[in-house]
Amino acid sequence: MKIIYEVKRAFYVLLCVAMLSTSFMVPASADSAATMTVDVIDYDPFPAQIGEYVDVRVKIENIGYGRADAVSLKMDPEYPFSLDSQNNAVEFIGILSPDDAAVHEFRLYVDENAKVGTGTVDIYYQVHEGGSWFKSSFDLKVGSSSFDSKGTIELTEITSEPEVFMPGDTGTVSFTLTNTATESSVTIDGEEFDTNARVQSATLGGVDGIDVTSESYVGSGVIGPGDSISVSYNVDIADDAQDGTYYLDLSMVGNSYSYNNNWRIPVKVDSATVKVIPSKPMTLVNGEGTLEFDVANMHPNTLSSVSVKLSADGVDLSPEEYFVGSMDSDELFTIEIDARTDIDAESVPVTITVDYRNGINEHSTEVAVRDLSLITEDEGNAGNLAVMAVVLIAFLGIPAVVYMKRRKQN
Repeated sequence: MKIIYEVKRAFYVLLCVAMLSTSFMVPASADSAATMTVDVIDYDPFPAQIGEYVDVRVKIENIGYGRADAVSLKMDPEYPFSLDSQNNAVEFIGILSPDDAAVHEFRLYVDENAKVGTGTVDIYYQVHEGGSWFKSSFDLKVGSSSFDSKGTIELTEITSEPEVFMPGDTGTVSFTLTNTATESSVTIDGEEFDTNARVQSATLGGVDGIDVTSESYVGSGVIGPGDSISVSYNVDIADDAQDGTYYLDLSMVGNSYSYNNNWRIPVKVDSATVKVIPSKPMTLVNGEGTLEFDVANMHPNTLSSVSVKLSADGVDLSPEEYFVGSMDSDELFTIEIDARTDIDAESVPVTITVDYRNGINEHSTEVAVRDLSLITEDEGNAGNLAVMAVVLIAFLGIPAVVYMKRRKQN
């Protein structure tokens, strides 16, 4: 009995301790529900010039559902970058509510012995004082050489292949960059300069839904007055990309950072394909008939290798696949397909599939499933009526023949 009593007393003690711990439990702080993202918005000059300072703008945003009460940013650059002062390494931001953001500018120095290329900066953040630091790393371009040439590059042409993409497509986006100078030299403040131009580098950045898979263009040649170069990039369109116009960022480094350019490059995505519409009722009479369809290209640009396939259980179709070929946008083409069946049913479903190519991309789309009506007519009654018509014509024709003969005798 004493053992049982001791066990019960121990159980009650444990229960009280558990209840006491629960009653004094500290609720989770709002900081635990805060989620941060850090990004480098831009830096000036672009690219960062060797032996000069570069200002880097960093954005931190709270994308969570809880408030952060003591947000801080810390910059830790790697060679060839260094902070203008270690006192500026940490910036206290303070409170960031959900969907709020803050931007802070760090100043870095690019070592005078740095080489052309890229350098890395590490950016840390914490959401409350004394908490953990979280790191993100970013690459910054290190400056190319500067030239005294005064030629100016302009974007004069944008093309894509295919012209309008579909979700899941791959293709190319191309640009023509032209030196707009018309003379071989220009005089500024009494000093003569050549009007050559350079495209030291050109970078095309992707967006959500479109990936750029080509490396950045890097060049060192001279583009004379009125001359141009073409640059192409491979792009991948996401399978779930929505219809619309997307804008890619093209950043170009010219003669020097003061001659840099940034352009927004439109890329169109449209999921419209080929429609196949019956142009007369889909009906077979006594198991035979001809099906007629209008094939229309609804896509904004030309599609190639367009073919239409029909399939239905128990129905012989001729041809099984109708090759249309190339179709311009909004072009309409009419096809006829003979059908024959001996099945006993009122209707049968027909699956219509279209194959086509958009640029180099092959597509196969099931455009519709339509019912083929099967009608049976009484061929016996029709035959009897035909026989009766022949007999009647023959019967009516006999008196006429006799009358004509009699006229001839008279």
